[in-house]
Amino acid sequence: MIQIEKYGETTQFKMGREYEGRVIYWVAAYLVDGLLIDTGCSYTAEELLKTIEDKPVQQAYITHYHEDHIGGCALLQEKLNLNVWASPKSLPLIENPPPFYPYQEIAWGYPAAADIKAFSGSELKTEHYTFQVIQTPGHSPDHTVLIEPDQGWCFTGDLFVAEKIKVLRADENSKEIMESLQKILAYGVNPNRELTLFTALGKVVPRGREAINNFLDYLDDIKIEAERLLSEEGLNMEEIAGRLFGGESTLTSLTDNHLSCKNLLESLLKN
Repeated sequence: MIQIEKYGETTQFKMGREYEGRVIYWVAAYLVDGLLIDTGCSYTAEELLKTIEDKPVQQAYITHYHEDHIGGCALLQEKLNLNVWASPKSLPLIENPPPFYPYQEIAWGYPAAADIKAFSGSELKTEHYTFQVIQTPGHSPDHTVLIEPDQGWCFTGDLFVAEKIKVLRADENSKEIMESLQKILAYGVNPNRELTLFTALGKVVPRGREAINNFLDYLDDIKIEAERLLSEEGLNMEEIAGRLFGGESTLTSLTDNHLSCKNLLESLLKN
């Protein structure tokens, strides 16, 4: 399934594989001034192609190597002759990704091999705009965001998805996530422009600075309270998750513990 929304000059393609009439997991790609940012998963590649093949798409940029972001690359290259760019750090991970969990195969599938080229510069230009390419590890070691400073646009990939989260992937690093978000806040965006966040889950956040600060404060609060519960009350991770989040998310069992409250707590307490 694919849903299309316009946000000024940016078009959002919100995609997901359907199972028994419901989308398993949404992921978004964005088209602005001929630049496609991320391409969704392999299961939605055909539908994305049909949606954008009559649009002026000149190039694509991938925020990170995960299968729900690179899955459409091969087909779009074949049919539209697109140049697809990614961070040099992404290429070895795309070529040799970690083993899949079953839920990843079900939700997104294996991406076909594509000729993704290393983008080593700090600026990615389109006809009318210049996007700053910012290294933002944490969600993954190769993660990048694109910022158009004059317009106040920030395409966050999976670095920021919401002001409050309950789970983290087992391979995410909360300290790096927080440092990368601070980097975005410190970046020289036009002070007369509000920072708008275009997230990979499809949420568009018009008050981006406030949202990022709220998220950082939330993580700090969770860390402080988890440390207190651990040291003063002697609770274990399961008990702390119960106290702070009402127990593990349903995602935990569905993902074989790859996404869990425990991961979030352990990452915060480690850093």
